[in-house]
Amino acid sequence: MNVSLREATAADSEPIAEVLLASHKAFLAFAPGPYSDEEVRHWVRDVLLPSEAVTVAVAQGSVIGVLAVKRVDGMSWVTQLYLHPSHVGLGIGSTLLAHAVARLPLPIRLYTFQQNSGARRFYERNGFSAIQFTDGSTNLERCPDVLYEKSRPSQGNVAPPLSGIPLYVSLYVSSERGSSC
Repeated sequence: MNVSLREATAADSEPIAEVLLASHKAFLAFAPGPYSDEEVRHWVRDVLLPSEAVTVAVAQGSVIGVLAVKRVDGMSWVTQLYLHPSHVGLGIGSTLLAHAVARLPLPIRLYTFQQNSGARRFYERNGFSAIQFTDGSTNLERCPDVLYEKSRPSQGNVAPPLSGIPLYVSLYVSSERGSSC
């Protein structure tokens, strides 16, 4: 499959939202999102795209993956890494993550849910280490999560980035809304 990475544009907001929604429904059923599908679409368009560096993975003209990164107080963050469920297991996630690692200064941090064992294995396989476990009281879904960090360059087989997209600094504001987990 021929996959390319490119910087997201405002025209990508709907396809990005569809990837986030489909992936969440397929893989995160244990963590029901606090927002409606329409609220997610608005968030992608009005918050995510204007405030973070967003890269999309594209195959056959369709957005199939999303990566969002930011820098806050000297720390690099991966805030979103989602693939459409039909494209999981093909190396696209590794390519997106390698793209972030190649462009962001170390250390790089991210959160995932403790219950998301597939994502945890993926990040650990790609050189991230768990540095903190939380009860989830500060995330939108109110589900226990894990803070991961990559503090050293990778050794071994990491997919090379596909393009030279610059990354920019942004901030993310979380909500007080929650749900059961």
